[in-house]
Amino acid sequence: MDEIGALAVQLRTQAALPPPVLGHPTVSTVDLGELWEASWARLSAHTRRAYDGDLRAFAAYLGAPTGKAALFALIAGGPGAANLTALRWQNTMRESGLAPKTRNRRMTALRAALKLCRKAGLCAWAIEVEGEQAEVRRDTRGPSEDQYRAMRDGAAVRDRAILRLLHDLALRRGAVAALDVSDLDLDAGRIAVLEKGHAEKERRTLPPETADALRQWLDLRGTAPGPLFLSHENGLPPHRLSGEAVHDLVKRAGLRVGVQGQHPHGLRHRAITKALERGASIRAAQRFANHADPKTTMQYDDDRQDLAGQIARLVARD
Repeated sequence: MDEIGALAVQLRTQAALPPPVLGHPTVSTVDLGELWEASWARLSAHTRRAYDGDLRAFAAYLGAPTGKAALFALIAGGPGAANLTALRWQNTMRESGLAPKTRNRRMTALRAALKLCRKAGLCAWAIEVEGEQAEVRRDTRGPSEDQYRAMRDGAAVRDRAILRLLHDLALRRGAVAALDVSDLDLDAGRIAVLEKGHAEKERRTLPPETADALRQWLDLRGTAPGPLFLSHENGLPPHRLSGEAVHDLVKRAGLRVGVQGQHPHGLRHRAITKALERGASIRAAQRFANHADPKTTMQYDDDRQDLAGQIARLVARD
């Protein structure tokens, strides 16, 4: 039995948990990495990568060689010491100037990892350190309408289809990168999209302009099964275009028309703002954008109308 397996048995004994069911893996044979993947299979690859990075950051804070080693060290100290360690880490991140969003995500990753350890029978408690309240103000402007059209109309066939999806359906870059040819039903004008926070793909209606851009891309790509958008760069065989590659694609499209700092979320911002400008209700815009909280959509409407600026002008009048 390896060192981690022995520690797992010790922790189970200390926690006085019931023995495993006959015929199922014992705690000494539980592979935390396998449990992690099985439990988080519904999360996007982007989120899993972020959480893995968060646990590596926690390991660096503790001076542990790996995230798994850091988790076992945290468990071995018991719940009181674990909560103190988590709180100290949170304070250290704040003092280092790390953004509230990043601090909260790292604490979420740590709580989720401890939850998986509890599922594996390695402990019978959870850390109680909560995230911090932080109001995140987004820049909801995005490119201008003329800038977006110049980016879109000057793009190659594949990139134009991607820009259309980012804008016309307000999709996030990860959702676009994850699309397969089988998700498309151009005859019905529909596409199946895995939205953020959803476990299953959802059918979305394609505007005729978007469907036409996708049809032109398929004419070039072919209809063979597999990823909808392929990359042929770096001398590698054709492979799925990544979310990072989608980001770079949008940035290049902006630079080509003389606009700095464009990114996929900017096109999403433009689409949501345009929907509100053209009369969509907050509820309809929220559904279009797949916002979990209507307050997020309301921020777009506030920024669009510059409500704070309107009131400032009223107050400033003599």
